[in-house]
Amino acid sequence: MASTQNTSTSPAAVPDAAPLQSAGGSRGRLDPRERPEIVLVPAVFAIVMLGWEFLARPLGIDEYTLPRPSQIYTALEAQLTDGQFWGHLRVTLQEALLGYVIGVGVAMLLGTLISQVRLVERTLMPYIVAFQTVPKVALAPLFVVWFGFGISSKIVMAAVISFFPMLVNVVEGLRSADADRIQMLTVFGAGRFQIFRMVRLPTAVPFIFAGLDIGIVFAILGAVVGEFIGAKEGLGYLLLQSNFNFDIAGMFAVLVVLSVLGLIAHFLIRLAQRRLAFWAEENRVIGA
Repeated sequence: MASTQNTSTSPAAVPDAAPLQSAGGSRGRLDPRERPEIVLVPAVFAIVMLGWEFLARPLGIDEYTLPRPSQIYTALEAQLTDGQFWGHLRVTLQEALLGYVIGVGVAMLLGTLISQVRLVERTLMPYIVAFQTVPKVALAPLFVVWFGFGISSKIVMAAVISFFPMLVNVVEGLRSADADRIQMLTVFGAGRFQIFRMVRLPTAVPFIFAGLDIGIVFAILGAVVGEFIGAKEGLGYLLLQSNFNFDIAGMFAVLVVLSVLGLIAHFLIRLAQRRLAFWAEENRVIGA
């Protein structure tokens, strides 16, 4: 009898429970009762699209004012099959990504200096705040004059717009470190760089990803705004051309593409945060 009991409680049976738990966890993540947005998001989208499609004409809404989703889909399909469209998309992505990298890099460096060196903060913050109050869209014509109608002015515009939310998040994140932990490390003889690496930087990681998240969307916005002022290619230029030709469905199609780009960028940043900073709590975006 003892032999039978030992066999029934043998550890060999334990590994079989792991796949069941894993499968249960996967089902939990996709369970509509636990995550109702899985059902609500597509349901709301379907309701809005169907209502827009079938109520626009009875309500007397002209297609030149607000084209129906079917017309927007037709325009989008025509653009995606046009080789020139992909050239415009490539230019806008190049402008946005280069501007984003420059803006984020400068914001990280300057934000670190401002948060750690009091003299730098007192010297530069008044100028930064004053420059931040200027509407960035108003700077686009100046950038065109200074850097020309080429890609450079759009890169600068994207960098400037993505710079400020990143800067504010870096400064706030580095300053939000736990004072008790800093004091404890100081008592044990930790240097300034050790405190920065062990306490301040890990605390600031969620803020940094928040700044990265909103910054990439702003970078795309900056590139498109720069193309509005003066460009010969890009999605902003394509929007203007559709406007001049009274192709309202084509304008909506470009807006759909821009929305998809923003969503993809957002999910990529969130995925990187889950992989690289899975231990950190999420914080709200600051300076958006």
